[in-house]
Amino acid sequence: MNQLTIKRSAKAFKNAKDQRNFWIVLSVLFGLSLLATYGLLVFNNPVPFDSPSFIPVVRRRFTAVVVMLVVSLCQSLSTVAFQSLTSNKIITPSLLGFDALYATIHTTTIFLFGSSVFINFSGLGPFILQIVLMVMMCLILYGWLLSGKYGDLQLMLLVGVIIGTGLRSLSSFMRRLLAPSEFDILQARLFGSVNNANIESLYLAIPLVICVGILLFMFSHKLNALSLGKDVSTSIGVNHQRSVIYGLILVSILMSISTALVGSLTFYGFLVATLSYQMSKTYDHKHIFLMAFVIGYLVITGAYFIMNHVFNAQGVVSVIIEMVGGITFLMMILRKGSL
Repeated sequence: MNQLTIKRSAKAFKNAKDQRNFWIVLSVLFGLSLLATYGLLVFNNPVPFDSPSFIPVVRRRFTAVVVMLVVSLCQSLSTVAFQSLTSNKIITPSLLGFDALYATIHTTTIFLFGSSVFINFSGLGPFILQIVLMVMMCLILYGWLLSGKYGDLQLMLLVGVIIGTGLRSLSSFMRRLLAPSEFDILQARLFGSVNNANIESLYLAIPLVICVGILLFMFSHKLNALSLGKDVSTSIGVNHQRSVIYGLILVSILMSISTALVGSLTFYGFLVATLSYQMSKTYDHKHIFLMAFVIGYLVITGAYFIMNHVFNAQGVVSVIIEMVGGITFLMMILRKGSL
């Protein structure tokens, strides 16, 4: 009688084929992202290569590429981590009200102080202010709704949705009272775009993103357990409540940096996370983070290159990304049937 043997493994991939396919796909995507980066830097440069002005033009374009790099890292890592912490592959960190708070801050500024102050509302000071306000809002939610006796993650998400809805209503009311010229200036700032980023802000954003990104990678082994649910993670020795709060703090820092830097990108992170799950074939977050980051960078650089140099439509890049992400979100909702 043949004895059936079952091989058990705690490796990141089920077999060598999945592991090989992961690195092949990652290498191809990384190569495409390098091509997109090269195209953004030197393609269609109006200055000849041997001209002294060639390097300054490339340097200005390089700043935009660095912003895309920071945003893709923030959005990809925070969305994947947030979905694992909540054990839900549909919801995104935007449910906590980052986008609504960003819009409220800028709408209040132009409503109370006028367009002249609003135009100068940029640089390191306003950038730090927005990050502090966003992180404080999230810390209040975590401390109030997660650390209490009746701490509930779903209740926290519900309160986040309610706060976001209230802030959007307040912003909408103030926008209706603005002059048409002020409204146009505000709308241009509220659209997610790398043109919104200020160079001074990068000096603070880059070190912060690197530090938080490293902390999230170090936290990935606990995310593997937390993604299985509260009961399972607790049974294997993980302090679920403390780990969830710690992970959400890291997520809130990354999301606040991204939102304060370029504006609202509601479905960009969802699109990147969904694609990374499909291409990774693993539940190990170190590999998922890596795949999500490469995909996120390729999506944003590829979109900017195509729209800028093929269709000559620079202002609609974020709209196109959000539209594709929104369609993907609806398809996932219809496919799954619920949140």
